[in-house]
Order: sequence, then structure tokens, then C-alpha cells
Amino acid sequence: MNTGKHFLTIVYKLSASCCSFAHTKVKGTLIFKIISVLVTIKPTLRKIAHSTFAILIAVFASISTANAQPDGKALFMSNCASCHNPLKDATGPALKGVDERVPSKEWLYDWIHNSAAVIASGDAYANKIYGDWGKTAMTAFPSLSEEEIDAVIAYVNSVEPPAAVPTQGGAVAEPEQNTWLYTLITVVLLVFTVILWRINHALRRVALEKQGLPNHKEVPVYRNKVFIAIAVVVLIIGAGYWITNGAVEMGRQQNYMPEQPIFYSHKVHAGVNQINCQYCHAGVTKSKQAMIPSTNVCMNCHMQINEYTGEQLYTHEGEEINGTAEIHKLYEYSGWNPDKKAYNRDADGNILAKPIEWVKIHNLPDHVYFNHSQHVAVGKVDCQRCHGEIQDMDEVFQFSPLSMGWCINCHRETEVQFANNDYYSIFEKYHEEIKAGTRTSVTVDDIGGTECQKCHY
Repeated sequence: MNTGKHFLTIVYKLSASCCSFAHTKVKGTLIFKIISVLVTIKPTLRKIAHSTFAILIAVFASISTANAQPDGKALFMSNCASCHNPLKDATGPALKGVDERVPSKEWLYDWIHNSAAVIASGDAYANKIYGDWGKTAMTAFPSLSEEEIDAVIAYVNSVEPPAAVPTQGGAVAEPEQNTWLYTLITVVLLVFTVILWRINHALRRVALEKQGLPNHKEVPVYRNKVFIAIAVVVLIIGAGYWITNGAVEMGRQQNYMPEQPIFYSHKVHAGVNQINCQYCHAGVTKSKQAMIPSTNVCMNCHMQINEYTGEQLYTHEGEEINGTAEIHKLYEYSGWNPDKKAYNRDADGNILAKPIEWVKIHNLPDHVYFNHSQHVAVGKVDCQRCHGEIQDMDEVFQFSPLSMGWCINCHRETEVQFANNDYYSIFEKYHEEIKAGTRTSVTVDDIGGTECQKCHY
């Protein structure tokens, strides 16, 4: 209690002193009314200043150390997320606990760096995995260091199943945010630092006056030439970065999620009901366009399915969706009469249907050529590689950046599946090198995948 009272007394005296020197000025020199009080608490202030400085140094050091370490989550999202999920099987197996399932850490490094070489070596475990997953070749990542791989493993092992907390309305409650608390603490520390700096400055002026030394008039910060020069340079650099980054990102729309005329859930259709993507997007293996299905394709099922009985649907904002009402929106577009179980027709017998005005999500510039069939049928690329875990999306959004760098990087790293693929039979040289053991794999880059005319007319 005595220590607490002593501390409160010091704070009170400090506040009174601050008010005193802030309002009392004679010829530009601050004069304290309670000099004796400041002299008394000066050792305490020095200790507080030293402690604050030590805390700030420790915080900056920890931040620097954290930034120097590889970001496992960022590495996972940029390299692994298109085929793997930490908690459940996707295109590849679930990765949580993978370091405990494999023979050794060194084996895992070799597998990630070049899985084809591990399989070709006759490794029993590698060939078992290769067979269990439909002999789908894993992309090689020779550029990943062992430290980065360890960071990815640490991240996937730390992922836990989301614990959804329902609210009274049935929607999932957002986790509690403490941003306001951190902001308040930061502001308080900044104010405290400024106060200590001003007190230290005032004490120095008083000490100089007592010693009979001159006090030079300080130039305000906003009139200091060095400060002005640094501020101008920072503003120019910031403006240059903002303009350059804006120009580079112009036309890109990653994470774009427009509202559609009908709430169509890929999670319900492709995830829960396991409807193959090619049933609706029939052109994905045959043409440049994947194709948007007509209402006739939808009605093949929904002539019989006129009521939604699955789990509650929500929009991205948490708004409840009536699944049955969305099915009846489809009936309005297709011209179907659910009571008569027949199409509404005009006097000439034509079905009174109208097209669904879906909002396009994935847009490429007009000068870019992209062919779905070339990637899906020939390249054996899974839908999730570019579109993300589409089977888990209630509302579809643009998962990948679809930038030029993103495409080129994929072509440099993706191995061409030569086995049982007649399309690549003309590359006899590469087939011979693979048989001779002088080459372990062929990337899209090796067959001209980064040439300009591949994607640009």
C-alpha cells in the first residue's frame, strides 16, 4: 500500500509540474514552479525512462527475429494450398502430422525437393503413396530450403479444426478481437514516451540555467531542414510505391466475390453431393472455355429436387439463405411450373425461359490466350490448382491472382506428366533422357511454356 501511495504521489506531482511548465513562459524559457519536486523525482524518472527504452528494444528485437524466420503459413498458401489441406484430404493427403508418418525428416526433404526422383529410386513408401493417390505426380519444389520446409510443417501441425460458436440467430460468431486493446496500449506508450522526453528536455534546460550556461533556442521540428528533407524523400518514395503498385495491380481482382442472381453453393453440389465438375462445365476438357451450364442442365436434377433439406446456408457476411427459395428462383428462370410439373409455354409452344445473368468472376486481359482443355485434358491440372478448394465454397471467389508472374512461375515448376500421355509422345529426346536416367522430369518451361507466343497472340 505504501509503495502504491508513493507512486500515486509521484504521478500527481509529475502532472502538476507538466501543467506548470506547459503554461508558464518567460521570454521563451520554461520556468518551473516546483523545481524541488522535479529534482526529487528525477532518479525515479530516469529509471522509468531506462525501463521503457529496454522494453521498446526488446519488442523491436522480437519483431525483427520473427520477421527473419520463414513464414510457414505464407509458404504453405503459395506452394501447397492448391493441392493440400492441413486437416483433410484434397488433391493430395492432409498434411497435419506428415512429419510423423514419413520414414524420416530427410526423406521428407527429398520428397518435397523432387518426388519423382524418390519414386524412381524404388523407395517402397514413396511408391505406395504414388499408387494410393492415383499416380498423380507431386510438383517439385527444389528451391525450398530445409528451414522453409520445417516452417511449413510447423504451420500445418499447428492448425486446429475451427470451433464454430453459434449465436442466437444461428450464424457463426466471429472470434473476439483485441485490436482496440493493442491500439490503446500503443497510444499510451507513445504519450508516455513524449511526456518523458519533454520532462528530460525541461530538466536539461533548468540544469543549464543553474550552471550559468546558455540555453540555445531550439528550431521547431516542422521548420528543421533535415526533417523537411527526410519527409520529402519519404513522401516521394511512398508516392512512387503507391503509383507503381497501383499500376501493377490494375485489372487484377484476386478475392473478387460478386453477388450472383442465384445463391449457388459449390459446397453443396461439388462437395456434399459429389457432382463432378465436368457434369456442369462440360467444355473444360474439350474447348478453350469451361462453359457455364444452361438451366436445362440444372433442371435435370431439380425437376425432382424442389426443396433444400441440407444444413443452413449463409452468405459471406453471415446472412441466412433460404435454399428452397433459391431453387424456386431457378424455376422462374427456366420457366418450370413446380405445381404442374411442366414448363410454361407460350401460344406457339415455346418455353417461357430466360437466361441467368451470372456475374463473371475470373477475367483475363483480351490479349491473353488461355485454353482450359490444354491444361485439364493434356496437362492433367486439377481444378483446385487455379480455383482453390472449390468444393468447400458456398460463394465462389477468385482464388489465384491470375497474374503473368503467377502463370510463368507455375510453368517453371510444374512437371509435365509424360507417362500414359500420348500428347507428349513427340518429345522423343526427353523420353530417351528419362529412360537413360540423365533427366528425372520435364517441366512446362522445358517444352516452351514460358515463350511469349504461348499466351499472347
